[in-house]
Amino acid sequence: MRSRKIAYAELTSGVLKHTTDFFHSRGFKQMMPVILSPITDPLGPDPGSSVIKRGEIEYLGQRLTLTQSMILHKQLAIREGFEKIFIISPNIRLEDPKRRESGKHLFEFSQVDFEIAHGKKEDVFKLMEDFLVSMIEYVKGKYAEVLKFLGRELPEMVAPFPKYTTHELKDRYGEDWEGGASLATKQPFWALCHKREFYDKEDPSEPGHYLNYDLIYPEGFGEALSGGEREHEYEIIIRKIGRDDLDKSRYAAYLEIAKEGLIPSAGGGFGVERLVRYLAGAEHVGDVQLFRRVPGEPVTV
Repeated sequence: MRSRKIAYAELTSGVLKHTTDFFHSRGFKQMMPVILSPITDPLGPDPGSSVIKRGEIEYLGQRLTLTQSMILHKQLAIREGFEKIFIISPNIRLEDPKRRESGKHLFEFSQVDFEIAHGKKEDVFKLMEDFLVSMIEYVKGKYAEVLKFLGRELPEMVAPFPKYTTHELKDRYGEDWEGGASLATKQPFWALCHKREFYDKEDPSEPGHYLNYDLIYPEGFGEALSGGEREHEYEIIIRKIGRDDLDKSRYAAYLEIAKEGLIPSAGGGFGVERLVRYLAGAEHVGDVQLFRRVPGEPVTV
């Protein structure tokens, strides 16, 4: 007999299969994830981040961090000559316990990270719109009985998705625009121009504006993906690390390679569990995990 846990697991299996098939069909090479590293995504000054500490260990006299995303490693991989890469990567983000109530936060989850050498934001828009439209069609066809069991009727998706700047969204919905804007629509949309981490590219023609983006699910499900075009010039990276008051020594290996030259690229990352939550219409993203990893909840197993 099917339970909700089994239904969510079936959808997760389908999402992973279709994701892998889709990215391979678009010419992406799949990489293995990095779990421990001296460097990782600082997740700041992104206002959407609420990580309260990093997961760190000491091994043979070296301090290693559990990766919070693959962004820095993606840039280094692109430098090796890959044109398109993707990784299904475990992420650890030790979030503020208050995030328990958001419905969309986990402290352990899997993310599909991808990067395109010499890519622009428009390349990512087209890729992700094609991906989501194809995912909806795939799930409706392959998992119709699961959706029926869950009482979920997925809306039709029509690409291209609308695009708004964060300035427009704040004017309309206030500083905490994501929840209101997501609830107000039946279609995904792109939110453009976020002041975020040092690796997201600032628009050289318009200082203070950024060539980055979030993809937002409709129906109140919130953020699906974060990404951007990447800074690749060493001097700009150094300046922005200073702007964010980050410890340069923690990025020493990355900066040494960046000094030799990085390749322009664009990419993003989307959470597997958040996608399953949206497809299933689940109340909380923790519901779709067999073993819940929700900030503020004790871990049982």
